[in-house]
Amino acid sequence: MTELYLIAQVAGRAVAIESDQVESVVDIGEVTAVPRATSHIRGLAALRSRVVTVVDTPAVLGLESSCGTQQRAVITVLDGHHYALLVDALEDVAPFEKQAILTGGPALDASWRAAGTGIIERDGEPILAIDLHRLVPGHAPANLSAH
Repeated sequence: MTELYLIAQVAGRAVAIESDQVESVVDIGEVTAVPRATSHIRGLAALRSRVVTVVDTPAVLGLESSCGTQQRAVITVLDGHHYALLVDALEDVAPFEKQAILTGGPALDASWRAAGTGIIERDGEPILAIDLHRLVPGHAPANLSAH
């Protein structure tokens, strides 16, 4: 079945995000650090008269933290709370058909595989479809939250 996906870059890798998980895409302004928050949480930011939790997406994936360099974010809602997941860039929104992640497909380490829900193909290039909710600390599968 064809679904609408947002194509973004996370840690230099193209990813596809199902549009029903995307409330909006934004540029994040000032982020206020939260004492004792996990290293995956960059802090809190004001967005359209509401507070959002800013998630350092590369850090959740066990990669080098973005350390304040990323300002683009995808907003998602989980359990009534708004989260801003930082991305390198936003590319396009287009319809794709998702396929299963096959053993012989793109090489994925455990954290990428845990975030993944399937593969879409854009111009012959396989792109990992990810579930944003799996990247939210406290909701992430064990092999993501262990980082």
